[in-house]
Amino acid sequence: MASASATGKLSREEFRRQKDLDAARKAGTAPAAVDEEGKAINPHIPQYIAQAPWYLDTGAPSLSHQRIPEYDRSSDKLDNWYDRGAKAGPAAKKYRKGACENCGAMTHKKQDCLERPRKKGAKYTNRDIAPDEVIQDVAAGYDAKRDRWNGYDPAEHKRVYEEYAALEAARQKLREEEIDKRTTTDLAAVRKVAKAGKEKGEGRDDDFGSSEDEDEDQDKYAESADAVGQKLDTKTRITVRNLRIREDTAKYLINLDPSSAYYDPKTRSMRDNPLKNVPPEEALFAGDNFLRYSGDAPEVQKLQLFAWNAAARGNDVHMNANPTQGQLLHQKYIQKKEELKDTTKVSILSKYGGEEYLEKAPKELLQGQTEEYVEYSRTGQVVKGKERAKTRSKYLEDVYVNNHTAIWGSWYDPATGSWGYACCHSTVHMSYCTGEDGIKAAQASSAKNLLESAESSTSMPPPPVPSDSAEERKKKAEELFSKKRLGEGELALDRDRLQQALSEERKRKGRGDDDDDRFGKKKKGGLGQSYEVSEEELEAYRMNRRISDDPMANYVDKEL
Repeated sequence: MASASATGKLSREEFRRQKDLDAARKAGTAPAAVDEEGKAINPHIPQYIAQAPWYLDTGAPSLSHQRIPEYDRSSDKLDNWYDRGAKAGPAAKKYRKGACENCGAMTHKKQDCLERPRKKGAKYTNRDIAPDEVIQDVAAGYDAKRDRWNGYDPAEHKRVYEEYAALEAARQKLREEEIDKRTTTDLAAVRKVAKAGKEKGEGRDDDFGSSEDEDEDQDKYAESADAVGQKLDTKTRITVRNLRIREDTAKYLINLDPSSAYYDPKTRSMRDNPLKNVPPEEALFAGDNFLRYSGDAPEVQKLQLFAWNAAARGNDVHMNANPTQGQLLHQKYIQKKEELKDTTKVSILSKYGGEEYLEKAPKELLQGQTEEYVEYSRTGQVVKGKERAKTRSKYLEDVYVNNHTAIWGSWYDPATGSWGYACCHSTVHMSYCTGEDGIKAAQASSAKNLLESAESSTSMPPPPVPSDSAEERKKKAEELFSKKRLGEGELALDRDRLQQALSEERKRKGRGDDDDDRFGKKKKGGLGQSYEVSEEELEAYRMNRRISDDPMANYVDKEL
């Protein structure tokens, strides 16, 4: 079966004969082929298994190329390795022919020598000839040749460990000496203060502190007494917590009920909330799906849902095949949807009304807060951020009329004691602004008035010299500030004239005349003439005056 390739190319007759023999062996009418060990070969084995490759073909039927070759495993030991550095006896005295020209050893040549190249080799100097090495033939097997630690000497690692241990011991000793020095200095200063306090009678009778070793050991061995999950540096006193905290509860231990949220140990995911009755903001773990609905994940889901709905309606939209097209179509869809919504809203409001009920105050007024960042100084001034808005009244401000650039009351004339406009110095309210010409005219008018007043003052007689009498000054003050002059105080009224004034006031009220006809400006018998009101008429007016703010003004007693 497998030896056909060894005889070269078969003729047509030989190939037909070989085919007939194989068919007879499969049918059982011919004996099966036998290998070199005398074992029968199954004729139903495929040809690609039974036929040996050209580099293992022996020319006879065989299946040895399919079996693992056997070799001597006695020599395949992991501890069988070269004896490094072993020398074969003492070194030679003279250079030997065929030896290394550099060191003089017979076991290698100059190009394989591992010693430092000499200026003049041992071949020419016959000095410092190296001894011959021991040449060993180590028959390593498959496992021994691939063992990375084969031939390693553990004593080398022991020396490295001892070196690092010595360095750590020296570092620890130096640290202890520094702590002892600092502690001794501090304790000496404290004891000195305590001793001074004892001499003054301010301290206690016993010695300050119990033991030096107690204070020293507290800092000396602080590093060896670190807490679990922390790293403490005795110099900086900074505690750094490790990333993994053993106090954290695993998500599958939050709820041990088997009917709770499913935990996938392969992906270490628990998509649902293990505690259904606890709100997500109070739960230790709200499920992995809690993160899936945050960020841009909902937007992606909306895009995918839009693509599915559009494809179901016959549109060629696919988020994976053409995501840009899907994004643009989704934006257009949202825009048209908002426009249709606004159109429907406007049509409903125009038909039924009620638009005033949809208006609401700004969010800043409703909530009383804003996102604007403002910093204030100690005096209340704005240091950084938005400037404080100016307080405005209910009246119109900064309204300029009649071509004025300043408001009424922005200028004061000390000569006449009147207010006016700062842009034209006009003291007439609601006048038209004349600008610089008006200012010049006002200055010339004020100068003329000052000149006339100065001339009149020179022609007037000198004022009378005030009297220095205290009684006269007191009498004048009483006349100026008396209650009688101001319309207050005890007044002597004539009863007959008062009764007559009351009857006239009632008649005037009945006719419905206004107050101007009563007191001012008009009077019967003298058109346009005014007269002085008497005290009785004024008292009658006060007694019959109607006060509109009085809550009992319109009260009528129905029982009487």
